[in-house]
Amino acid sequence: MLWYHQTADEVLRQLEANEQAGLAPEEAARRLQRDGANRLNAKKKKTALQRFAEQFKDFMVIILMIAAVISFVVALGGHDKTEFLEPVIILGIVLLNATLGVVQESKAEKALEALQSLAAPTAKALRGGSVQVVPAADLVAGDVILLEAGDFVPADARLLESASLKCEESALTGESVPAEKDAAAQVEENAPLGDRRNMVYSGTSVVYGRGRAVIVATGMNTEMGVIAKLLDNEADEQTPLQQKLAKLGKTLGIVALGVCAVIFVIGFLSGMPLMEIFMTAVSLAVAAIPEGLPAIVAIVLAMGVQRMVKKNAIIRRLPAVETLGSASVICSDKTGTLTQNRMTLVKAWAGGEVEEIAGGESERIQNLLRLATLCCDASIEVQDGKETLIGDPTEVAIVAAARKNGIEKAALAADCPRLAELPFDSDRKLMTTVNRIDGKLLAIVKGAFDVLSQRVVNFDERAAAEVNAAMGEDALRVLAVAVKPLDEAPENPTSDQLEQGLTFVGLLGMIDPPREEAKQAVATCIKAGIRPVMITGDHVATASAIARQLGILTDGTEAISGTQLAAMSEQELNLNIRRYSVYARVSPEDKIRIVKAWQNSGAVVSMTGDGVNDAPALKAADIGCAMGVTGTEVAKGAADMILTDDNFATIVSAVKEGRGIYDNIKKAVQFLLGSNIGELFTVFFSMLFWRQSPLLAIQLLWINLVTDGLPALALGMEPVEKDVMSRKPKPKNESIFAGGLGVRIVLQGLMFAALTLSGFYIGYTVGGSIEAAETMAFLVLAVSQLFHAFNVRSTHSLFVVGLTSNWYMLGAFAVSMLLILLIAFIPPVAAVFGLVRLTQQLYLIALGLAFVPVVIIELEKLGRAIYRKIKK
Repeated sequence: MLWYHQTADEVLRQLEANEQAGLAPEEAARRLQRDGANRLNAKKKKTALQRFAEQFKDFMVIILMIAAVISFVVALGGHDKTEFLEPVIILGIVLLNATLGVVQESKAEKALEALQSLAAPTAKALRGGSVQVVPAADLVAGDVILLEAGDFVPADARLLESASLKCEESALTGESVPAEKDAAAQVEENAPLGDRRNMVYSGTSVVYGRGRAVIVATGMNTEMGVIAKLLDNEADEQTPLQQKLAKLGKTLGIVALGVCAVIFVIGFLSGMPLMEIFMTAVSLAVAAIPEGLPAIVAIVLAMGVQRMVKKNAIIRRLPAVETLGSASVICSDKTGTLTQNRMTLVKAWAGGEVEEIAGGESERIQNLLRLATLCCDASIEVQDGKETLIGDPTEVAIVAAARKNGIEKAALAADCPRLAELPFDSDRKLMTTVNRIDGKLLAIVKGAFDVLSQRVVNFDERAAAEVNAAMGEDALRVLAVAVKPLDEAPENPTSDQLEQGLTFVGLLGMIDPPREEAKQAVATCIKAGIRPVMITGDHVATASAIARQLGILTDGTEAISGTQLAAMSEQELNLNIRRYSVYARVSPEDKIRIVKAWQNSGAVVSMTGDGVNDAPALKAADIGCAMGVTGTEVAKGAADMILTDDNFATIVSAVKEGRGIYDNIKKAVQFLLGSNIGELFTVFFSMLFWRQSPLLAIQLLWINLVTDGLPALALGMEPVEKDVMSRKPKPKNESIFAGGLGVRIVLQGLMFAALTLSGFYIGYTVGGSIEAAETMAFLVLAVSQLFHAFNVRSTHSLFVVGLTSNWYMLGAFAVSMLLILLIAFIPPVAAVFGLVRLTQQLYLIALGLAFVPVVIIELEKLGRAIYRKIKK
């Protein structure tokens, strides 16, 4: 229902409401029973048990569970009680990963709860002819409510009467200036939310004046309810990393099953005992699947989160770190995100030259500021060095500019007392006060130039009009100031008495200015190949001016309004999405359309914002960033990341950290998969050639979890590469194995297999037993992977990177080597793991074979460096 497009009488008639008496208490109770409470619906949350059960849907986990069951059955059929260690360890891994998953997911979505907290607890309503304080939840359509400055608006309502009424709607519309409201305003049918002057909306607040309104919508039927539904309908999408790891897990699981099937056939045809074939299959499954990878990725991300907290960024979901590092488009709200969300007087003119407001302006400008300050109701209070801004933001900007010039409002008002006034009126667009200045009475009038200029006599209208137009082109909000000497203070002042025959004083230009640090942040984003886009509820002219100052709106890009956007089909928007850098006067639904159009183009989209109106888009984006200081709880609840300093530049630091973390995760994946594929090839080729597995399942588990785990974590602590922000963002669909990583992993796996099988062969030949061969294979594989961890640290040579640039790696190497030595040389422990004592000669051979990867990879890096130099 287009309530704003109807007259007040039509609205009252349709709602069967009475403007003077309100609803009868009985009728209000009946409607409450029919329509429900005036509150937002809460989304049903998953229980902890449901979240825990969902952790077992992962393909890798299913394969591990099957392996555990098989291993347990084999252990039941055997006589060695140590065989039960294998299924116990596997189940322990599965339960640990499931617990970690539940802990991460238990940070429940709080967007809807935050929306509910915005609702006013009580409201003043007419019930049965008298004014009553009614719980906001009990309000119904047809209730007549009374509003005054400081009140929250409890529901969407059509104004019946208004007096200088202004509402703060920035959280809902993105407007940085309070919206002027007028009960008598005629609003067009297709007017956007911010232009519906005869309506007030749930979740906003009254900052000036008073009004009376009839409620037209409550609860989920309000504009706030529309946003709540959008939040409710937006499913939580998996991040690119989650999708890639899930795909990787399925691939490895299928490979493991395939290889197990081949080995089973080979073993069966070779006449191997059935239990032995099962045990080998379990070994292969364990070898193929990097059991510790999910936990290591989670821990690496958590470490990154800890570092980001120190840089004023709080991550609500761990995988969001990687997604931010992949961001190729940042869709940013203007108000409070790219701008300071504080109207600031930046230019003034009182004849002559236009002056920038910086403090110490000319006497003419200081006189203009004195007069304008006297004609303001706003004030700035300072307590313990902290400023408290009180009143309309436009007036606060005037008072603040006066303070810069040493003019204090309180002292000025005491010296020049106000004797009469005409409050601001949306019809007149003027405000007037009568003050005694130096013993003389003076009427001071401020308001819109086009209105005030018609009431001024004997002034250079052309010059003033040119300055007004020039300020308007810079997207400044312009106020004019004029005066009129009086003989006496009127008892009942009128506009005709005080606002005619005026003497022009000057013009004041103000704007919500861009953050200085945002300019540098935008430039850094562009250098990093990230497209910054402004999405705001403000007007096109204002948004475009700010965007040009920041470097967002450039030659070849355009600004578009919400009305123009609404006329575009989804296909048209998808085709033209790269043309637009500024979207102005948009609705919450528009923001989601824009985000999804960029996503359809293959971009990884980040959305920043601070208002309720940003929340659905924050949730729909690949990663949502909310402002922590000025941001609403709704925005924070819907976001993946919260910036605690409200600094757009913090996003740049977060992107850099995200890229570094993703690099480190790739290094951990390369190290773990190279090791696992090496184990897989080792067992596969050994079975193929010798019908014998060179490694026990428990040995493989120990290598995968203990020996490989610490170096993989240390790789996650590698310092971020210095040139990381000079790279272009990786494509959304880019494989984690892009850039030849997959080939390198396979080749490294073959290298490990060749070295391990060589050790197995030498151990059997020289040691004379299968146990000696298995011990030799275990030592070569485990220690070679430890040495290889240093290779994976960087694509540059170890001599360039340096051993001491990551002390975590040195510590991980020392601890892992100590653990290998403990199980190799303490007889009771060695017996559990199937290891035996070797000769000194075999230990030296094993150490030599284990060091080979360092030599091979260093030669490969040297070859690539030479090739790059020749190519240049």
